[in-house]
Amino acid sequence: MPRAATRQRKQSFLRRLITPAIAIAALGYFGFHAMSGELGMVGRAMIESQVSELESDLEELIAERQELVSRVSLLRPESLDPDMLDERARLNLNLVHTNELVVLRPGRRYEVN
Repeated sequence: MPRAATRQRKQSFLRRLITPAIAIAALGYFGFHAMSGELGMVGRAMIESQVSELESDLEELIAERQELVSRVSLLRPESLDPDMLDERARLNLNLVHTNELVVLRPGRRYEVN
């Protein structure tokens, strides 16, 4: 019986490892960036901490704004508060009564007339 003319070649050991090596490299690349990328797990924690800081800043600003709105409403002509008017006039004109005690706080700039 004659032998078959076709020869089967054995695949080399390295040739069998090329596809799994490329797949492992791709998984490693995407896995690394999923963990430590800007939008990965570490980046998400940083973004969440920034969000909480900004929310606390927003709450402070809202409270400050509400306080300013309430003070401005006291200066409206419809509901003019005499105490508020007196306070603003004294502050802008640098006036005090002769029987009042003035306490100067450090860090503020005072003008003397």
